[in-house]
Amino acid sequence: MNQHNRPTNVAARAVTGHGHVDPSEAYWDPALETQSRDAWEAMKLDLLKRHLRHAYDNAPYYRRSFDAAEVHPDDVKTLDDLSRFPTINKSVLRERQEAKPLLGDLAAVPEDEVVYVSASSGSTGVPTVSPFTQSDFDEWIDYEARQFWSSGLRPQDRYCHSLNFSLFIGGPCVLGAQKLGALSIHGGTVPSERLLTMLKTFQATAMWTTPSYAWYLGETAVKEGIDPRKDLAVKRIFVAGEPGGSIPETRRRIEDLWGADVYDYYGLSDIFGACAGMCEAKDGLHWAEDHIHVEVIDPETGLHVPPGGRGEMVLTTLKKRARPLIRFRTGDIVSFTDKPCSCGRTSIRLLGVHGRLDDMLVIRGVNIFPSDVEAIIRKDHDFTGEYRLIVERVNHLDQLTVEAERIRGFNGTDEELAKRLKDHIKAVSGVGAKVSILDADSLPRGTHKAKRVEDRRDHVWTA
Repeated sequence: MNQHNRPTNVAARAVTGHGHVDPSEAYWDPALETQSRDAWEAMKLDLLKRHLRHAYDNAPYYRRSFDAAEVHPDDVKTLDDLSRFPTINKSVLRERQEAKPLLGDLAAVPEDEVVYVSASSGSTGVPTVSPFTQSDFDEWIDYEARQFWSSGLRPQDRYCHSLNFSLFIGGPCVLGAQKLGALSIHGGTVPSERLLTMLKTFQATAMWTTPSYAWYLGETAVKEGIDPRKDLAVKRIFVAGEPGGSIPETRRRIEDLWGADVYDYYGLSDIFGACAGMCEAKDGLHWAEDHIHVEVIDPETGLHVPPGGRGEMVLTTLKKRARPLIRFRTGDIVSFTDKPCSCGRTSIRLLGVHGRLDDMLVIRGVNIFPSDVEAIIRKDHDFTGEYRLIVERVNHLDQLTVEAERIRGFNGTDEELAKRLKDHIKAVSGVGAKVSILDADSLPRGTHKAKRVEDRRDHVWTA
């Protein structure tokens, strides 16, 4: 069944807050998306002033932090004045959450106003919670609809959401596709054979997954005698979680395999699902400027980097009431441009995530730190506490192997110990790892800083 033959009833799936959006319309919100740069800057300044006041008045941490730094929301007259305010990072989020469970003292609303939480793994094994009020959630989903629309998704599409739904911030993004009127299939992380059956049965025209899995799924289809270009109807693939979608060579290989357009998206668990994504011009990722203010700084000096230059991305929420994030250091090394896009949208565009400041690994779209594994191993006294993480690419998929030493005199079996560690890692981080049990003193000991990670991948993608 071809997507163009699918009967549609856009009126039956009216877009809340936007009425009936004509599928031929280029923009979800034309006035917003095509406004001048001066209008963007004025809008952000107004939102920032109100948001800083909300954080100061309602979040105990921010009141203490701002007062200690001798800054106040009333001091902000321009966007550049934000640089006087203190930064925070992931460690602060974890620390403040543990200091005042469940939401922490960065939260700026009582828990009874929170309607949804996502979570990411933490080095202590305690999930780092990202809370949303109803208005936060509605604003987020409206942005996802806007972003999908810019990538060409329309009400006549059938969209298969092939991302994890278990506390993962990317799960609810499917509601953005539903909001614009697409028939939405909540696929989730199902086995490849089942996903291919779903794509074929429903003749899905679009899907979202990671770049490596899009490649793997296409190759699996070919091995099973399915030609993705002819036997499936997928014409748009949204990818996130790995750098591949913004690497032209990688994107073209996936597109050639599927006969589909690939659009890269960027998000982070601490704010919301996709904060940026490619329009049909595929010239960088349009940023959610009305939701998140971006600074790019030199990680050593903290000074702003000029447009186009590389530096650490620092984010400040502009609307998220449940837990404002003021000058959140992401650890991502990025570059942006504010030059006009050929699509007519005027928002700044993310040109790429060029690296990380820390040792975080991304395994099949899931973030994991060596410290996540260390916390698990060192709580189990059947291990010496020494370990090593080996990352390889096997059949186009990233594979994590954890090598861990058992103590001398351990009475159980290696198989039992490996399964226990594997299960704990999966429960804490969501990453499925291979585990290799070693004799005590098998791993090298560092005299200064132990080398915990051995990354055997040459680059993001291999031929």
